[in-house]
Amino acid sequence: MSLQPSNVCCYAIRLKPGQDLVKELISFVSTPKCSSAFILTCVGSLKKATLRMADFNKHNTAKYLQVDRETEIVSLVGTLSKCGKVHLHISLSDSDGNLVGGHLSSKGAAVIHTTAEIVLGTSNSLTFTREFDDETGFDELVIT
Repeated sequence: MSLQPSNVCCYAIRLKPGQDLVKELISFVSTPKCSSAFILTCVGSLKKATLRMADFNKHNTAKYLQVDRETEIVSLVGTLSKCGKVHLHISLSDSDGNLVGGHLSSKGAAVIHTTAEIVLGTSNSLTFTREFDDETGFDELVIT
């Protein structure tokens, strides 16, 4: 492993009601100025989300949880690749304070309820792509 420092640039975006969180993040990373991106922070709320739970395996069997209620975004972390693929994990809290979390799936909509205030980091000296990894069975992050 070789560690090389890189300069980081920050971008702040605000999503509005009805926008799709994942689609808007993919749109951001597809711009020419961005070869890598990562979530620094996010606060806001969703009214719908699809989460893939931790039992997903390389045989493509997965358990999905559909969240169809207003929730607060407690955390959002992940990487966004130039090729339009994202790896995002999210924690959501409902009106009773119950938490649910998992892999934010692009198979369903992640619809903004009131807002999503997102700060993204990018680095022009890094490029993120994803390639299939036989060992894990997933498209994994490749950093160049």
